[in-house]
Amino acid sequence: MDHQLIDWFEAYSDDLYGWAYYKTSSKEVAEDLVQDTFLSVAKAKKGFNNQSSAKTWLFSILNNKIVDHYRGRAKKQRIAEEIKEKEMSETIGSFFVSDGSWSGPQTGRVDWHRDHEIWDNPEFVQTMNSCMADLPDHWRSAISFKYLFNKKSKEICQELGVTQSNYWQIIHRAKLFLRDCLNRLQGNWRR
Repeated sequence: MDHQLIDWFEAYSDDLYGWAYYKTSSKEVAEDLVQDTFLSVAKAKKGFNNQSSAKTWLFSILNNKIVDHYRGRAKKQRIAEEIKEKEMSETIGSFFVSDGSWSGPQTGRVDWHRDHEIWDNPEFVQTMNSCMADLPDHWRSAISFKYLFNKKSKEICQELGVTQSNYWQIIHRAKLFLRDCLNRLQGNWRR
């Protein structure tokens, strides 16, 4: 058993935990990061050459663990978004027949150009918010920037980091999804 490692744990684990909690706002994640830090220290202890204090060395290892945690979380979110966008694209593709025309029934559809008072209906607004929440982040951002904030397409493309053609594809798919979602849930707001 390495007594120096035990001494470091007793002396610095609370400080390390406090820093990890401050950076992550999660008790469980902070505990895991401190544990991972000490596991790394146990494996790399021979690499500690007293050029800095033990506390400084421990904090540098912890900071690397925190960065790795956020990188991993961002990668998982990116993968989840890509999966969600792919599923949405496949679902939207099912709305059309092979010649590209709409395959869904036309009855009970909202005429968005003539039905302006629809926005005064609180049930409609609640349903629209629910449908918007189901959109992938890029799609929701594009729709919000375009229709709620009246931003220009060039500006939206820069903010989202997408090309013009990708932007128009996102807008098109998002509008199709919203139309389908609203039509499916129209019983919630149409009476």
